[in-house]
Amino acid sequence: MQYFVPKVAAVHDISCFGRCSLTVIIPVLSAMGIQVCPLPTAVLSTHLGGFKDLAFCDFTNYMPEFFHHWKKEGITFHCIYSGFLASEEQIDVVQHFIDESSSNHPLVVVDPVMGDEGKLYSIYTPHMQERMKDLVRKADIVTPNYTEACFLLGESYQNTIYDTKKMKNWLMDLGGFGPSKVIITGIPFVNEKILTIGYDKRKNTFWEVYSDHIPVKYPGTGDIFASVLVGALLQQDCLSAAMERAAEFVRLSIQKTFAAQTPSREGVLVEKVLPWLCRDTRQ
Repeated sequence: MQYFVPKVAAVHDISCFGRCSLTVIIPVLSAMGIQVCPLPTAVLSTHLGGFKDLAFCDFTNYMPEFFHHWKKEGITFHCIYSGFLASEEQIDVVQHFIDESSSNHPLVVVDPVMGDEGKLYSIYTPHMQERMKDLVRKADIVTPNYTEACFLLGESYQNTIYDTKKMKNWLMDLGGFGPSKVIITGIPFVNEKILTIGYDKRKNTFWEVYSDHIPVKYPGTGDIFASVLVGALLQQDCLSAAMERAAEFVRLSIQKTFAAQTPSREGVLVEKVLPWLCRDTRQ
């Protein structure tokens, strides 16, 4: 009997040092029994936080060549999962890739990587911020962090959120762009908690996951959360179960790394916690 392995086209950058983007997405999804097919947006010597004068190779011109070759070879995907995009032109490229793949009806997951801690990343112009809304409209599932949700909705960033009602309204507003499922991660909640909140538009149902705040920031945790979420959904988990698995894996990764006191710019010690995902892989 042939073993079924879902295929994910992962439209992300390769930051060669710092444990984020494809260097964590590939091992995480592989541990969950998912084949990852990278569509690189850029290759960077390191990620964008905590390093100076990094080397950067823009892959915009190659991206259409990659997915046109896949189409010519009859390669199809069960999921298209996009993250960091290096230019406004790449937003158009990813939209085109989604349209070209529509006949196979892949699950489209957009992680609108734009910023953190109330600030946009340096490459994001106000116009790119607006254009990201167009990509969100193509998604079945969108997974912004709290900062990115603020920018997508034109809302002000607050250091602490005191109730979930406001966040539920934001979820519904983001669902109004088009996605049927919306998750906002990394919400700084009252009593030193971090809230992840999800919404299924078709069922009009909300879910909340709380984690303890740990006083350190690591790159790549959003990539890890979204990757576990994608893997769990492709394993036929419901949204609430997928959120729980993703949040727990991020919590374990941060806990292990914080205890080891490794430099934060190196990211979480994902290698130490991958066995947890392998144990949970459905056969």
